[in-house]
Amino acid sequence: MGSEGDVAVRKPRFLCLHGFRTSADILQKQVGKWPESVLGKIDLVFLDAPFPSLGKSDVEGIFDPPYYEWFQFNKEFTEYTNFDECLAFIEDYMIKHGPFDGLLGFSQGAILSAALPGLQAVGLALTKVPKIKYLIIIGGAKLKCPSIAEKAYSSTIQCPSVHFLGETDFLKQYGVELLESFLDPSVIHHPKGHTIPRLDDKSLPVMLGFLERIQKVLPEKEE
Repeated sequence: MGSEGDVAVRKPRFLCLHGFRTSADILQKQVGKWPESVLGKIDLVFLDAPFPSLGKSDVEGIFDPPYYEWFQFNKEFTEYTNFDECLAFIEDYMIKHGPFDGLLGFSQGAILSAALPGLQAVGLALTKVPKIKYLIIIGGAKLKCPSIAEKAYSSTIQCPSVHFLGETDFLKQYGVELLESFLDPSVIHHPKGHTIPRLDDKSLPVMLGFLERIQKVLPEKEE
């Protein structure tokens, strides 16, 4: 037949990074609340962080263990442990199971996801895999370790992004600050706290608009 209507459209493929002391399974359940009109347009792959939880999880009693964390930090969030190991773990997974077009992250996973394009651009992360092209950031913030942050946000992050900001999220002000590092970010405001919200009449059009925007510039073949 050969008409354009018969051509299967490639879905953008996202690697999904969960929150601190949660898991890939938990994030999959949370994102799974979104409607098929969104989930049917993207290919999501969920990854457990490399380190088993070293302390109590905030989701105990809500979601079953095991729980994982991407890296550890001091009380001020300014010094990190196992950060380089975390980056190497993500890159190794992307080499073996990629290619990926973008990242979806929640909480600690969102903080990581938002920093990776900048670190990749200056050759400090993901140097062996294709460029991160799109981001879905839920409850995110900037990294606070000075030596890493100055490199991650040294230039405006150009890739299309959508950011979820919760009205009662304790990270909201930091999520707003993160927006300043992005070129033309899409923003979804929701009334909840530090969580992955359902998509309602206001947020669904923003999300669908973002997906339409990235579909237009998606390479036909995976890189």
